[in-house]
Amino acid sequence: MATIEAARTSGGAHTPTFGEFFKVWLKIGCINFGGPAGQIAMMHRIVVDEKKWIDEPRFLHALNFCMLLPGPEAQKLATYIGWLLHGVRGGLVSGILFVLPGAFVMLGLSLLYALGRGLSVVDGALFGIKAAVLVIVLEALVRIGKRALKTSVLYGLSGLAFIGIFFFALPFPLIVAAAALIGYLVARTAPERLGLSSTAEAAAKPAQNRWRQFALATAIGLVLWWAPVGLAALTLGPDHVLVSIGAFFSKLAVVSFGGAYAVLAYMAQQAVETHHWMSAPEMVDGLGLAETTPGPLILVTQFVGFLAAFRDASPFSPVVAGILGATMTTWVTFTPSMLWIFAGAPFIEPLRANRRLSGALAAITAAVVGVILNLSVWFALHVLFGRVTEMHSGPLRWYAFDPMALDLKATALAAIAAVLAFGFHRGLIEVVAVMAALGIATQLIFGA
Repeated sequence: MATIEAARTSGGAHTPTFGEFFKVWLKIGCINFGGPAGQIAMMHRIVVDEKKWIDEPRFLHALNFCMLLPGPEAQKLATYIGWLLHGVRGGLVSGILFVLPGAFVMLGLSLLYALGRGLSVVDGALFGIKAAVLVIVLEALVRIGKRALKTSVLYGLSGLAFIGIFFFALPFPLIVAAAALIGYLVARTAPERLGLSSTAEAAAKPAQNRWRQFALATAIGLVLWWAPVGLAALTLGPDHVLVSIGAFFSKLAVVSFGGAYAVLAYMAQQAVETHHWMSAPEMVDGLGLAETTPGPLILVTQFVGFLAAFRDASPFSPVVAGILGATMTTWVTFTPSMLWIFAGAPFIEPLRANRRLSGALAAITAAVVGVILNLSVWFALHVLFGRVTEMHSGPLRWYAFDPMALDLKATALAAIAAVLAFGFHRGLIEVVAVMAALGIATQLIFGA
């Protein structure tokens, strides 16, 4: 009841009935296309402008809090708004409904991908979508870079992150931890070097019983999070692919600061080069499919989990194994992000006033730009050229490719996608749809 009262006194016109609340979030879950920025803008329009359930300051406070935590920010924001309006059950409903429709769509696309390869229409559409994905990642790099890189220190952190992950294959969690530590330390003495105000905000009064809520949410959340992974280990053995999927994507959920594009670089290279669950072109295909679904872009993880289990199905059939792999991936990806909200929500106002924590977040975001640049280069090499080989010399890593092997058809489609995105500012879904159609035409006219 305290959370409901807080929302009522924050300027919201009324608190919705649970039935109305459920219907609105089911609608949002079915139409939330457009990536995090579009999804957050849509929630603002519906919850703040149209329904007037919460006011502008509380919405922005909630968004700032969600940006401090790992996981998909739009889904965390949906969970937090639900928690504000109807407590834990509200957070569960809004958080789950924000993801569930897109997860079903992504599962269907994964099945189509696994069973429909070899058909000219399917292969052609995927060929065109690859070009769209490359441009979409570049557009995200530009957009996030403009917002995040405000000072020379932040530019330097971004460059170091790129060098570390691209040339030295440093683990993404290590880059995040190092950036957070640097940002925390710099914010103590020179917050303006991170684009922060030198004037500290007044800390809000902490919520009552916040530690009890934190402990209860953490205990329940951890049990729910790891229960499927433990069950798979007990029944199928610790080396089964479902256990590997659960453990890997659980780790990913802890380090996924900065949005989906940041963590994609780490996930793609681990899935392709370490676990050998899929090829690099298939990873690009998965991102393209995820761009066409409602829900968080991080649903691309479901595609990876599906293919990993589909190809290592024993003792199940490939389809059953794929569905189990997709379910495991989705569970361990989104359960932690809801855990962070339920455990951390009672601390939201004091956290907002913590300048050092804000400094850590600013540094992480800057490092994320460098990681996305790494993803852009990695995708470009695999989309535009034939064979790309990872080479090593001591600690140094680079990618060798034949410049004469440039795929002219893929390059032409990528150029068209760039014109649509940067020249005509067309929407994400429209770019993907047009490029899929052009890919089909290219496949039918010129062949593979």
